[in-house]
Amino acid sequence: MSEVAEATLQEVSRRAAPLAHDAYSERALAHELSEYLGRRRTALAPFTVTVDGSPYPDLFTAMLDPNAEFASMELKLVDPPGPGPAWDYLLPFERVVFAADGSADLYVLDSKSSLPRRAIARLILRERYAPRSEQQDGEASRGALATGPETGIATLQQSTTWVRRTGVVPFAAALLLYVSEERIRYELDLVGEALSPDPRAGRLPLDRRVKRSARASHGLDVRIARGELSVIGGRTLEVLFETHGLTALDLAHAFGGLKEFGTTALESLRARRYAVYDRRTGVYRPRLEAFLSTEERVRTREDVLPPMPNPQLRTSVTELLAAADARATCPLCGDTLPPGPRGILCARCQAEVSAEPGPAGSI
Repeated sequence: MSEVAEATLQEVSRRAAPLAHDAYSERALAHELSEYLGRRRTALAPFTVTVDGSPYPDLFTAMLDPNAEFASMELKLVDPPGPGPAWDYLLPFERVVFAADGSADLYVLDSKSSLPRRAIARLILRERYAPRSEQQDGEASRGALATGPETGIATLQQSTTWVRRTGVVPFAAALLLYVSEERIRYELDLVGEALSPDPRAGRLPLDRRVKRSARASHGLDVRIARGELSVIGGRTLEVLFETHGLTALDLAHAFGGLKEFGTTALESLRARRYAVYDRRTGVYRPRLEAFLSTEERVRTREDVLPPMPNPQLRTSVTELLAAADARATCPLCGDTLPPGPRGILCARCQAEVSAEPGPAGSI
């Protein structure tokens, strides 16, 4: 898999912020790039980019070209795998064509229809490096400077314009495609020019996934794009959001870490009121209302957001039996039946029925 040359990334920061991107900043960029390369996942498929009808070796080279306006762009996968386990949690596709108005055409892989799916396309620049001199870095550590500029959810043109203006180098980006019924998300490794697999693939069963509406997903993406959560915190919130609930062990298994990792990540979301915790079952559940405004919650029908499952369905068999015992009554007198093995009648009614003489001819 080819990778963008470090010199190209250095030039992006140097051209936009020559005063901030000094020798100290260059070493810091090289260090953060090395850390990113060490923790990224194996790619699903490499991609090529064509900007305004012209092919470029990578997205950063296009950003350095002043003639590239990003009025249109095509992102095309190279020899993507066929539909199967590699695409778990992702919709298989072969290319995405971006338009100047912020829309996009998604060409689904092996689709029965030759027509693309129309979507609203947005980006969240994930892991990134902001150029800063040694003095600025020291001031930031003392709280004298902001943590860094944020783009929020932006179109392709807005994102590239922001990078050209600030010199911030994004290592990865989340591609968000909003269609009428849902939001489709892809993770792009911009340095490796490749599509990344979903972290849940092969680790969290697909039947645990709950599809949310495009409106609710947009509310989630807005909060992640604020930059208040760490990269792993944002990914944790996305995974939790698309389930009815997860335990710390579930999350640790999905990300390939220890249970303590899952507990820390989920507790962080609970502290921010993005999740609730059920102490009886050890399950963390997403607070769906946190991602919709009051007006949107009123307008959104109940069936758009799948309801939480009955908590009793996640309890132990013993608890279920106890709940059944508490509701059981005698059909003759209505008295509550005692817990444990029994017939359908209470002891008193059973004794009365047994004492009555049987019909003639009975044995």
